[in-house]
Amino acid sequence: MTRPTTVRATSPTSGVVLQGVDPPAAFLDLVESIDRAGYHNLWLTDSSLHARNPFVYLSLAAQRAPRLVMGTAVTNPVTRHPGIVAASFATLDEITGGRAILGIGAGDRPLRALGQQPARLGALRDSIAVIRRLLAGEHVSFESDAFSLVDAHLRFPGRGDAPVYISASGPKTLELAGEVAQGVILLCGLAPEGLRYALDHIEHGARKAQRPRPHVAVFAYGAIDEDEDRALVPARSIAAWFPQTVPVYCELAGLDPAIAEAVRTSYTGGEFQEAATAAEALPAEFVRKMALAGNRQRTSEQLSTILDLGVDSVNVFPLGDRRAETIEAFAQCWKDVTGS
Repeated sequence: MTRPTTVRATSPTSGVVLQGVDPPAAFLDLVESIDRAGYHNLWLTDSSLHARNPFVYLSLAAQRAPRLVMGTAVTNPVTRHPGIVAASFATLDEITGGRAILGIGAGDRPLRALGQQPARLGALRDSIAVIRRLLAGEHVSFESDAFSLVDAHLRFPGRGDAPVYISASGPKTLELAGEVAQGVILLCGLAPEGLRYALDHIEHGARKAQRPRPHVAVFAYGAIDEDEDRALVPARSIAAWFPQTVPVYCELAGLDPAIAEAVRTSYTGGEFQEAATAAEALPAEFVRKMALAGNRQRTSEQLSTILDLGVDSVNVFPLGDRRAETIEAFAQCWKDVTGS
């Protein structure tokens, strides 16, 4: 399948993805530095018991950074009933003055601590539909195996056209995002082969629904450091997530199947940070295809390649104990590559 080199309609934007691992004061200091660095977007993960509540932290951030667009990255309809998601998002959207994005997905490994499994594709689709109806002010009654609503409605104003972004890696979820979402949070690594694969599926879904391709937001996990060996260490953990969760990207990146199986067997933890032991088996070349794991020159080259594929935003997810330095370095790489 062929595509034009660039399919974005507007200039690309940059963002930062954080987990709520810092206490409030430290988190707000980091938010202010992100705003000063010229980023456009701020995303907070929703990791069940692993981090602080993203809706609360984004509400705090909105008071310190009145320019940044705020998004969940991502919530899910399993730990939060879709009605509660709608109410939480409507509150955040009101606090931010309409600068909020609802990032939602099926859920991931942190659900296991709650005795839950990720939502099925149909349940995710249904959740998005009822959330939109609730935000539009409708009274909603709905019944399924996953959740139900009985004459449910918000008692305060929502925004029916609020942007919904679906977090996606696998082909079916990518196509669903192309069909129904305003945006896609793309978790597929950074190798051009994997990105093209994901973009093909998103565009297939959009064509099927006879609509334009949604915004594509690439999440770039990792670390930027002039000491490239040091940058490689935290990046290994996210690279180990792929053999366990979406092995197709390992195949596309050329990872030895025997190594992928070894990692898959030894990584049985929750969040990707718990994959450190399994990640030691991964070759540096593969890690650098899946994550940021180098100096500024390497990162700028990687960023240029990603943008040439026509994605709409690239959002750095800093890992390791030098997150602030990675955020600052990525902002400079962005300026070097885009001139803005």
